Amino acid sequence: MNRLKRVEISYRQPEDRIKDFGEVCLGYTAEEAVAEAKRCLQCKNPLCVSGCPVAIDIPAFIKAISQENFAKAFEILSTYTSLPAVCGRVCPQEDQCEKVCILGRKGDPIAIGKLERFAADYALENNLQVATSSENKDQKVAVVGSGPAGITCAGELAKIGYQVSLFEALHKTGGVLTYGIPEFRLPKEKIVAKEIANLEKLGVEIKKNTLIGRTHTVDDLFAAGYQAVFLGSGAGSPVFMNIPGENLNGVFSANEFLTRANLMEAYKKSSDTPIHLGKEVLVVGGGNVAMDAARTAKRFGSKVKVIYRRTKDELPAREEEVENAIEEGIEFLFLANPIEILGDEKGWVKEVKARKMTLGPADQSGRRRPIPVEGSDFSFPVDTVIIAIGTNPNPLISQTTLDLEVDQKKRILADEFGLTNKEGVFAGGDCVSGSATVILAMGAGKKAAQAIDQYLKQKKKEA
Repeated sequence: MNRLKRVEISYRQPEDRIKDFGEVCLGYTAEEAVAEAKRCLQCKNPLCVSGCPVAIDIPAFIKAISQENFAKAFEILSTYTSLPAVCGRVCPQEDQCEKVCILGRKGDPIAIGKLERFAADYALENNLQVATSSENKDQKVAVVGSGPAGITCAGELAKIGYQVSLFEALHKTGGVLTYGIPEFRLPKEKIVAKEIANLEKLGVEIKKNTLIGRTHTVDDLFAAGYQAVFLGSGAGSPVFMNIPGENLNGVFSANEFLTRANLMEAYKKSSDTPIHLGKEVLVVGGGNVAMDAARTAKRFGSKVKVIYRRTKDELPAREEEVENAIEEGIEFLFLANPIEILGDEKGWVKEVKARKMTLGPADQSGRRRPIPVEGSDFSFPVDTVIIAIGTNPNPLISQTTLDLEVDQKKRILADEFGLTNKEGVFAGGDCVSGSATVILAMGAGKKAAQAIDQYLKQKKKEA
């Protein structure tokens, strides 16, 4: 066995996968997973664990796979994470646990994410159950938002016996897992729905079509008998460029486009809410959401360009997603930025004017700052523009919650354990940090669950 070489994983061919929304990465077979797991050095001081936001015992679950004890691998995973099949697909392991893998110093790091996916998929296929607490606590906790932060917080609290109610504004649970990440990266029925079903098996009560801040306020939840509230409502308010023409027909935020494509299945001919994209689509941005939007638009049959004001080296999207996009025929316009969207006489997008950029000194993000090049403007025809440059939290909860402190971007102010300034209210995920990754939101939800447990224990002592 060549310990320095990763076991390759299979992908569907680009010419086939762009015709549908089937999953692109095929995952490891049992034989491949065992072979990859056997590469693990089982370090005495595993750096990979410290690189994981939810501190999974990575060597332990990988060792179980190497011994072909796949049920044990899942049991270990489920002790630390409520969404292993999700994280195995969308977590940026290459920048976290795999980045610090010792094997990566001389060869390929262990494919931790693909192994996590394998063990989690095995559990779903074989209907393995997550262990629950035998203790039933009489204290009630409300969790607002059924995205990664909310699911994790609810799951962790349910495992130790709390009575948990999960409130979701929409008619389907999952948050960004359902409406944001495309089917070809994260299958909804096969993966997301089953992982949420596991949450219900833990005893979590799920209340859909309930918009906290409108249907009920946070203060209403306390009045209804909940003794702690976790806010994991995400960041669903899109950021725009504030350039001329953004109000034209044919300009979408990535949030709207992906929600309509994923949650409302606009890609289906039978959809009640179809999207007309036209032949030429431009996606503005370079993050994972931009890649998701571009690759989704490609599957609608459009020719797609991504415009990004820095170079490929500065793209914040996962390398795997960028490479998949390139394979699928998506064109990248680097060192350029839109400055105006032009429309026809009927108010529909017809053209984009852009300006070339050059890179100056590093900015606060650590990347070199893009600087416009005067006199370099150019134009090209476009039918649809999708803006994917970031999001902020919806201010509804903060506006309707007495005394809850937020910053200028309406992000809820909370410490590393999710504690806010308001008694009994905790928060985590994108509503605190702004747009971030699934695993970071999960890490925030897990820390908040631990803090809520300590808070309620102390409250019970004082009662």
